[in-house]
Amino acid sequence: MQAMKGTLSIHTDNIFPIIKKFLYSDHEIFLRELVSNGVDACQKLKALSSLGEFTGELGDLKVQISVNKDAKTITINDTGIGMTAEEIDKYINQIAFSGATEFVQKYQDKISDARNQIIGNFGLGFYSAFMVAKKVEIITKSYQTEAPAARWVCEGNTEFTIEPAEKLQRGTTIILHIAEDSEEFLDKWRLREILNKYARFLPIPVELEGEQINQTKPLWTIPPTELKDEDYLNFYKELYPLAEEPLFWIHLNVDYPFNLTGILYFPKIKNTLEVQKNKIQLYSRQVFITDEVSDIVPEFLMLLHGIIDSPDIPLNVSRSYLQADSNVKKINTYITKKVADKLAELFRNDRKSFEAKWESIGLFVKYGMLTDEKFYEKAEKFCLLKNIEGKFFTLDEYKEHTKANQTDKHSNLVWLYTNDKEKQFTYIDSARKRSYDVLIFDGILDNAFGEMLERKLEKTQVRRVDANVIDKLILKEEEHKSVLTKEEEEKVKELFKKVIANDKITIELQGLAPDEMPVLITLPEYIRRMQEMSRLQGWSWALNENNFNVTINGNHTLISKLLKENDEHKQIALASHLYDLAQLSQGILSGEKLSNFIQKSIEFLG
Repeated sequence: MQAMKGTLSIHTDNIFPIIKKFLYSDHEIFLRELVSNGVDACQKLKALSSLGEFTGELGDLKVQISVNKDAKTITINDTGIGMTAEEIDKYINQIAFSGATEFVQKYQDKISDARNQIIGNFGLGFYSAFMVAKKVEIITKSYQTEAPAARWVCEGNTEFTIEPAEKLQRGTTIILHIAEDSEEFLDKWRLREILNKYARFLPIPVELEGEQINQTKPLWTIPPTELKDEDYLNFYKELYPLAEEPLFWIHLNVDYPFNLTGILYFPKIKNTLEVQKNKIQLYSRQVFITDEVSDIVPEFLMLLHGIIDSPDIPLNVSRSYLQADSNVKKINTYITKKVADKLAELFRNDRKSFEAKWESIGLFVKYGMLTDEKFYEKAEKFCLLKNIEGKFFTLDEYKEHTKANQTDKHSNLVWLYTNDKEKQFTYIDSARKRSYDVLIFDGILDNAFGEMLERKLEKTQVRRVDANVIDKLILKEEEHKSVLTKEEEEKVKELFKKVIANDKITIELQGLAPDEMPVLITLPEYIRRMQEMSRLQGWSWALNENNFNVTINGNHTLISKLLKENDEHKQIALASHLYDLAQLSQGILSGEKLSNFIQKSIEFLG
């Protein structure tokens, strides 16, 4: 071959400034792109060998990276297909002409998964080298034995030279002469960090200074039938060394209508909605792309851990982030379905184990039901409710469990719940006396979850057990009548008005069961929901006594005793004590007020 000089054929004006400053968001990407090109070169040679178009020895297919601090160079060498001088002119000198794309188009009918094996697409990856290099050399020898080796040199402008070279081994060597502002990449450990991030699972061995840094056949590329639980757990530990063992996992493997593989793990999580980023990693043909997967993975599954790999996920030209595409929505829908199917299978096959894991699983399920209609339709069959006795029910089971006793006179089914068993014990006890069941809703999503159930389930109300007196929460045909006369009722209310000394608090007297508390303080359901929604959104909401309602039980013996007392001071003292008792039951008595209450209790007992 004859030496030649020329000008790069560029289809975009001022391409070098674009490449250096705008095409790639992070300069470290250069190593991902050049190593990926080397892997492609090896994969192409394997493909040609399988077709009989290359009959020589494949030898040791690999990509090698070395650094020379003194010479300020980084060298990337592969033992792949190599290039002729004509191919350099075609694929390198014509920027944005992708050799990978041409190769796939040529052989896609002969090699069924050619597009899944070849990484490159846009023909721009090589030029990412100029983000860090002031000069780039290519020394290459084609697999075609008669073709001579060639050397290409460019110093970051539109001029290049191609000349004959001395190279005995098939493949391509790229030498980067690192610019002063990029000398951080001359550090071997910096290169290792980049390779661990982007090249950890590439399908061809990648070596840094002679040491292989990648697994060529990661777990998600192996058929599930060939794997054991131990394999999945070990892989999880490798990905997340500090995490607890996962609850279970889903192995994704689909080839129609799109290609998708991967493994999603359900981690053990606490009662929190803090979405931990960087836990699901997106790969394309085993090349790491990003950990921002919100477009692919439904919002409620962002708490999962694992890896997704798909050549069908549309990437921008720099392969750094996703582009809008119908396949993204299809993949999102597919992942939702696979997760729902897996949960349904676990529920059917081992309900006890499913219930034992519900603390963690429940957050995923409730979040999904709240945010994804299709997931709700599947999840309502395995979504569980837990009562204060620790028993679990599906939604349908709980309807059957409560409909006979907790249907009110308007034919509404009323589900009661507590978010604090100890604090709301008095109100729970009132419900138990009527054989009402009480659910535990103490999760961060349970406020919204309860509201959703009211919307979804016909004639069903969800009420916290302290939202009103129990007989008002579930209205029955039979009602207790107050034994007091109207005058006595007014006298009692006046006494409590003096004790409470707050005109904004609603005080009412009702005829309740004699074994109910003499005085009850309740927080209306709508105020409680506003409070909990505000807390979920990070707003501060300080409840004050104006938010509460005070109900006096006209049928309690202590109220009768109050009326019989002739000494007004003693009446006030008893009424004050009963009000403090009600505040204690609601958990709003503390500090000095609590100390005074204890002292008064001792005096009364005395």
